[in-house]
Amino acid sequence: MSLPTDAPAHPVAPRDAATVLLLRDTDAGVEVFLQRRVAAMAFAAGMTVFPGGGVDQRDADASVSWEGPPPQEWADRFGCSEPVARALVCAAVRETFEESGVLLAGSGTELVTDTSPYDGARAELVSRELSLAGFLAREGLTLRADLLRPWANWLTPEQEPRRYDARFFLAALPEGQQADGRTTEAESSDWQLPADAIADAEAGRSMLMPPTWFLLDELNAYPSVAEALAVRKPVEKVMPRMVVEGDEVRVEVP
Repeated sequence: MSLPTDAPAHPVAPRDAATVLLLRDTDAGVEVFLQRRVAAMAFAAGMTVFPGGGVDQRDADASVSWEGPPPQEWADRFGCSEPVARALVCAAVRETFEESGVLLAGSGTELVTDTSPYDGARAELVSRELSLAGFLAREGLTLRADLLRPWANWLTPEQEPRRYDARFFLAALPEGQQADGRTTEAESSDWQLPADAIADAEAGRSMLMPPTWFLLDELNAYPSVAEALAVRKPVEKVMPRMVVEGDEVRVEVP
């Protein structure tokens, strides 16, 4: 009989995190940008993941130039406070730029189409020499929250030593921009059809965490990026549970 592993008396407090499912249309269907994390990473080593990471304290800076749904609207969708919602959206934009080179920002009514002028700032963001608010102010840019869509919320099981309360966003690759793999956190990066990414995992060519697998499977339902972005679904917190069966431990998703 399967029994849940014992939850610790004092589970590690989860850290807020933001992850972005970056999408583009192709003749074969919707592709998503994926990265295989390096084996030396403390969390999700060797796993194939979407760009994203933990929220930085400075991501909650209220001075960020902002366009799109206000923080309170994001707070309502994710079921969190307004400061946390602001930080999550800012972290989503920052992490996407740091890890893929895609910048969800603009100047006036124009979106950024060429990110090469900001290569130096990208490195400063990665090293934490520069905050997102400082970067945007210095370059005269505005964060474009309207380019993001709230999509999912997954919480790491209580038994894990590193836990994240991860909110997932959808975003389309802005016209003119290119996603790259210039990050020390990934050994490789590529665009894939969700079904192909799942097939790679099933064949043992890659490894997917439960949220990644589940969300890739969800994307299979949408024939275009526009149709995926048009979806407004409730964002409910999902926490998988760890189950021990003999000498093996598996993860079950509610």
